[in-house]
Amino acid sequence: MDWLPLLSTLTGAAIGIVATLIADRNRWKHEDVKEAHRLRLDIYTQYTTTVKVLGETLRALAKRGHPSDDERALALREAFRDSGIAIASERMWLIAPQPVVQASNSVFHCLRRICDGYADGTVVSSPEDRARWEARGKAAAEMRKLMREDLGVGPLTERHSPLVDDYSNPAAQ
Repeated sequence: MDWLPLLSTLTGAAIGIVATLIADRNRWKHEDVKEAHRLRLDIYTQYTTTVKVLGETLRALAKRGHPSDDERALALREAFRDSGIAIASERMWLIAPQPVVQASNSVFHCLRRICDGYADGTVVSSPEDRARWEARGKAAAEMRKLMREDLGVGPLTERHSPLVDDYSNPAAQ
């Protein structure tokens, strides 16, 4: 019996199977990387959106008249709690790399200081308020920079939000 044709067939089949397995494994790896990237993008978008909406809500509540200081503080703290920032923050802690987590946590604490300041009676656009918002702006810019690096997106050349002083200058908007 001639074994050469049988051996050639088996060798060819083994090479085909191995090549298919390698190609499938590479495809699965590529899909896993794409899915992880998509998940981080979703989490980053949720967090940055929550940060922006919460900031606008806190400022609006602080400007609004309230029957008492206690009711103002209660409204501000409820807005913070109901904003979804705690959930968005926990998702960051579970998925994001360490530098992004640290930066997002910094933004979280800046917003907490803004909320607490308003609850304690800080006037909107006072020097103390402006300093807190500027700290939040710098922390958010650093966070976005790290998020963009993690996502493989190039750096931005402009600031996302104007400086607090720029809100009174229409040319800066």
